[in-house]
Amino acid sequence: MAKKQSADAKALMVIKRLGALQAKREVWESHWQECADYVAPRKADVTKQRTDGDKRTELLFDSTAMQAAELLAASLHGMLTNPATPWFSLRFKDSAIDSDDEAREWIEGITEVMYGSFNRSNFAEAIHELYHDLVVFGTGVLFVEQDPEGGVRFATRHIGECYVSEDAYGRVDTVYRKFTMPVRAAAQRFGYETLPQSMQKKLERDAYEPATIVHAVMPRDEGDRDGYKLDAENKPFASCYVDPEEKVLLSESGFDEFPYMVPRWKKSSFEIGYGRSPAMSSLPDIKMINKMSEVTIRAAQKQVDPPLMLPDDGFMLPIRTVPGGLNFYRSGTRDRIEPLQIGANNPLGLQMEEQRRQAIRSAFYVDQLILGQGPQMTATEVVQRTEEKMRLLGPVLGRLQAELLQPLIGRVFALLSKQGEFAAAPESMTGMELDIEYVSPLAKAQRAADAQSGAQLFELLAPIAQIDQSILDFIDSDGLAKFMIRSLGIPAQMVRGEREVAEMRQQRAEQQAKAQQMAEMSQMAEAAGNAAPALRAVDETDVLGDLQAG
Repeated sequence: MAKKQSADAKALMVIKRLGALQAKREVWESHWQECADYVAPRKADVTKQRTDGDKRTELLFDSTAMQAAELLAASLHGMLTNPATPWFSLRFKDSAIDSDDEAREWIEGITEVMYGSFNRSNFAEAIHELYHDLVVFGTGVLFVEQDPEGGVRFATRHIGECYVSEDAYGRVDTVYRKFTMPVRAAAQRFGYETLPQSMQKKLERDAYEPATIVHAVMPRDEGDRDGYKLDAENKPFASCYVDPEEKVLLSESGFDEFPYMVPRWKKSSFEIGYGRSPAMSSLPDIKMINKMSEVTIRAAQKQVDPPLMLPDDGFMLPIRTVPGGLNFYRSGTRDRIEPLQIGANNPLGLQMEEQRRQAIRSAFYVDQLILGQGPQMTATEVVQRTEEKMRLLGPVLGRLQAELLQPLIGRVFALLSKQGEFAAAPESMTGMELDIEYVSPLAKAQRAADAQSGAQLFELLAPIAQIDQSILDFIDSDGLAKFMIRSLGIPAQMVRGEREVAEMRQQRAEQQAKAQQMAEMSQMAEAAGNAAPALRAVDETDVLGDLQAG
């Protein structure tokens, strides 16, 4: 095993790698800044130095793109991670274990604990900011860590602070974050003695003066860690805080799992690290509609307050256009103050503006997210149109599941497990692997067609079954019911377990057998009752015959 690096060597390595990542990211920064200027002004501080509270909408004359981005981000939040509805469930990879009621109850308990942790934390606001970054910049960065007070904490990092890199399989496994924090917070976080002299002087001079920090999270080289040790400095992912000015290592720890989720909206195969967004795709239309709106506003202003035509002589004072203004000219002349006809009413320009707005709305899936329900549209048609529009977002869902939801749920599961929040697993389930099933509205809408096909199958077979019931032998009713329950995302609390269903069926069979037995006994008794008079008549006939013979 190679010898571990010293603290100074690690700090220099972090600064060197940060420089390389900064050089690769420079080509993206101007693009991000332009997208933020026109779509998300409150985040327009990638290449520009902005102060807190500064107005940032001075470049905007049209808010179509800004509203569309907010709508798409809010819709993703509602369709993928809605806190009011279940959006994921855990199950065993081995489907045979799902029939075990004990295993089912245990995994349902784990799922409830995870939902409770999500709802108690700041997950809702952090994930919404992530979706907004994803829509605007094409890349979102979410940091998941253990809350010191228990539970889990989430933090959305601005893309302007982060530098990312991928592994050999295209997965983000390295995130460098360069940020500032008050020097007093740095002293609280890392300790006064750990701070370099420059920070200590800042603290003595002004405790609220900002200090620049670099946080590097990256895989540890096998030669730089001892896999048999479980301490923070030997975990698979290194966490290093460095002062970039003094090149001093402030702290070093580690993570068992990669703490960052870095989803990309769309990603070109030849581009490393960062993705592209709907804002980037529609940026030409956004800039055009912004310029056209500016021209239209000026034209409207000219119509309301038109330029004036004045004679070149005869006036004694400058022209006053304020209400009640007085203008003097020579008496006896025909000179007049008249507005200049500029022909500002341009229907073609307004039509072009609306075309650009529609193109922007299409780029941000506004047509897919807002259902235009007509007066003659039936409920079935509404459902079908909704399912069709949801399926159009399928590619987005696939990437978000792989790069956001799956690592997010895995990270939260691991943190809660370390905190002892879960009940102990039954001995029969030790070592069993779990799988994640997404039951969000978007995922359910995509699977609704499968469930509908099962219902249509029964509708098609019902008329035939009235003639020949043997046709139903081809249908596994239990299997079809389980398939439709899973496709529709029915909560587990609404579905009975295998053992309960078996007991109910056994009781039903016993009751039917008992009822059949009682019916048979009743029939026998009735038959016996009907036979008694005949027997009595036969007996009486025999007696009379004997008497006559005697």
